[in-house]
Amino acid sequence: MINAALKIFARSGYRHASTDDIVKEAGISKGLLFHYFESKIGLYTFVFNYSVRFMLLELSREVKKTETDFFELTRQMERARMQVMKLYPYMQQFLNAAMREECIDVQEETADRREEYRERMQAYTMQADYSVFANVGDSERIIRLMRYTISGITQELTSRYDFTPEKLYQEICAYIEILKRGLKGAN
Repeated sequence: MINAALKIFARSGYRHASTDDIVKEAGISKGLLFHYFESKIGLYTFVFNYSVRFMLLELSREVKKTETDFFELTRQMERARMQVMKLYPYMQQFLNAAMREECIDVQEETADRREEYRERMQAYTMQADYSVFANVGDSERIIRLMRYTISGITQELTSRYDFTPEKLYQEICAYIEILKRGLKGAN
């Protein structure tokens, strides 16, 4: 049920997601869905809260609090995401979409968790030592460059028939290494 909701909400957003599509994807009855969740927003809120807790738990397991190397920190964060993807293939997509969700009711229901997730993700990103990029330029742009690269690779590889989280992680690490060599060489 959780994977089905993650998939449908990630692809359609709250407004356009249909509980009919969710129960069809999950292979359950609509009555069973509403037995556990009183409403569509109840389901969405549960899935969002569960996803935030699960993702942050995996990140806390993989990311060393003492790590300051931007590239190693990125590898650790991606390793955590790949661990999540093995169990919940659509969780990261769902969280990304949920953070951009425009439905006011959903924003209100998830406000505290959204803020917690945003703050924790920012804290992980900000533990890196960006002074090594002083000669290269704006560290914010470097963060975005890495994020866009990883996002593009993820989008491309997850649409392939032979996709596995392990292959995705290997490809992401290869790009991280290329960016690391390029940015360190520019210093």
